[in-house]
Amino acid sequence: MKFTVNRLEFIKSLTDVQRAISTKTTIPILTGLKLKLEARGLTLTGSDADISIETFIPAEDDKAQLQVEEPGQVVLTARIFSEIIKKLPEDVLTLEVTENYQTEILSGNASFSIKGLNAENYPHLPEVTTEDTLNLESDVLKQIIGQTVIAVSTQESRPILTGVHLTIKNGQLSAVATDSHRLSQRKIAIAADNVSYDIIIPGKSLSELSKMIGEDAAQVEVRISENQVLFKFNNTTFYSRLLEGNYPDTDRLIPKDSDTEIDFNASEFLASIERASLLSHAGQNNVVKLALDTENQKATIYSNSPEIGNVEEELKFQRLSGNDIEISFNPDYMKDALRSFGQSTITISFNAPLRPFTLVPSEDQEHFIQLITPVRTY
Repeated sequence: MKFTVNRLEFIKSLTDVQRAISTKTTIPILTGLKLKLEARGLTLTGSDADISIETFIPAEDDKAQLQVEEPGQVVLTARIFSEIIKKLPEDVLTLEVTENYQTEILSGNASFSIKGLNAENYPHLPEVTTEDTLNLESDVLKQIIGQTVIAVSTQESRPILTGVHLTIKNGQLSAVATDSHRLSQRKIAIAADNVSYDIIIPGKSLSELSKMIGEDAAQVEVRISENQVLFKFNNTTFYSRLLEGNYPDTDRLIPKDSDTEIDFNASEFLASIERASLLSHAGQNNVVKLALDTENQKATIYSNSPEIGNVEEELKFQRLSGNDIEISFNPDYMKDALRSFGQSTITISFNAPLRPFTLVPSEDQEHFIQLITPVRTY
């Protein structure tokens, strides 16, 4: 096996594939990166059994300057190999595999020799045989991921909550995540009336996928099988296992009506929360309090740290209606939620000091909702 390739283009593919490679795997060969060279191009594969990523560098790609001299395949220790490639001196590198998978890497005056492994022992990638494919706009998919993964649980005690619940039915895609303290739900209409799915994708998989989808990918092809989901874009294929089990019925958690409503500019309110959380983070209890006085049309935010001091700020808002309320919450949950709305105007709806409250875009209250459970203060 022997090829020459542009180093910077090779590093891009290498970086993508490395997202799937873990140093903590129980299968030693999975700490490695598989390289398979054919006349048509070079395939790089990485996997940790949960996520598998395969990316292809075509021989005709002008940027990659790939020259195939002798086809073959090898598995190389990913961490060491990656560090070597990143530190090579020239723009071009040559890789050659000799006897017993000994691998020579040349670039300018630098030459490395590292041990490789037999690629025949590398596990096969999952097979996703379904004929049904969904095509999603890449920027919409990235937005859905960004708006929902913030609410997935990091606690392995309830593995099902570490995923995003994706349902596709009657031409609508719904994505929802909750860690039982907060919830995020996003819905979009899609051109797939005859397709129906109900799956749970690990939040970690979706976070890695989102980082890989670049501006050069217009669409992402999605295929779903019994226990795997496949995302395909440009020359990259991303596989993730699905979580098994029944996701809780989250619709019943979302209040249908409210006693108090206030409209904020999301980025202005975010700035106020960030100021208030400077003190809440310094104290024992990470809590911020919001007081709404509908009669005097006042909204005030407070944070108190007995060890350091307190902060109080009167807030700007567009509309306030309903009953007076004082409510305490975790400012980090609020900041995550507000960032997902960007610059838009949002409506926050409250029922009672200890009942969950919701945040929705004022102009579209149907398709995106964030829910936060208040904190009980004594």
